[in-house]
Amino acid sequence: MIETPYLLFLGDAPDQLAAKVAIGIRDWRPENAVGQLRLEGCGADLGLTDLTLEQGLEAGAKTLVIGVANRGGVISAAWKEVLIKALEMGYDLASGLHNLLREEGDLVAAAQVNGGTLHDVRIPNVQYPIANGKPRSGKRCLAVGTDCSVGKMYTAMAMDAAMRERGLKSTFRATGQTGILITGSGVPLDAVIADFMAGAVEYLTPDNDEDHWDMIEGQGSIFHVSYSGVTMALIHGGQPDALILCHEPTREHMRGLPGFKLPSLEALRDLALELAKVSNPACQVVGVSINTQHLNDEEAKAYCAEVEARMGLPTVDPYRHGADRLVDALASI
Repeated sequence: MIETPYLLFLGDAPDQLAAKVAIGIRDWRPENAVGQLRLEGCGADLGLTDLTLEQGLEAGAKTLVIGVANRGGVISAAWKEVLIKALEMGYDLASGLHNLLREEGDLVAAAQVNGGTLHDVRIPNVQYPIANGKPRSGKRCLAVGTDCSVGKMYTAMAMDAAMRERGLKSTFRATGQTGILITGSGVPLDAVIADFMAGAVEYLTPDNDEDHWDMIEGQGSIFHVSYSGVTMALIHGGQPDALILCHEPTREHMRGLPGFKLPSLEALRDLALELAKVSNPACQVVGVSINTQHLNDEEAKAYCAEVEARMGLPTVDPYRHGADRLVDALASI
């Protein structure tokens, strides 16, 4: 188990989006975040108290969590001094990066000498089966996006919270490092061997009560040439009964791909639904989630209204406006 509370390490994250792991913990488990630690030139700010390692310990922090999700998932050489010092001071380290803590000899040595624990969240700890496509009892909702980092996890978590507040049966199913750090369980899907990814999603969303919903955290985008494979595994392995379309309207291009424009919501609807019907012919698109963080209140309201009129689907920013209308849409399934 990863000991809480956390000091969230933002390192030299170039922008707010690069710190999405830390942002997710701040928003969904604020009681676990005592503050943030930033290096010079960091372009992200969670609005938490800036703490040194010493101040973090005084505030009760047990684990230094690398809250950055950079392209390629690399532990920067610029971070090493801080990470080693943290271990020497008695912190544990937790990371969801592809570049594993346990593969860094200097970190392993510091942990061994000082009795610290290295938590690599992105390591599968189950031998997952190959998907078989057999129908499963219970119901499943999957968030799919026009791009990476557009709010798929937030959408699923907000819907899960709204359902449980109503006394409905719901479970958030984490498929990435942030969701796992928030909830304590899940499948690090992009670290699973490709042939077993869809099977891992089947494993994560097993048979359940007929009135139980699994709210599946989406990953990547079917239109993103770097990360479409993980999206396909979720679509086929998840066998969703419902799809929620997720979009961030101010993007000029796909995340990390300047040469690729975002697809329209209509294109996402049509392609994702066609692919989803391969494993669940009854799948439906039931709502749209808009990430309006870069819009003011009036702009957000107007944009959601325009999309809803155009698409004929309930359209909200679940973080800003609440997820109730999206949850209402599941009642028709």
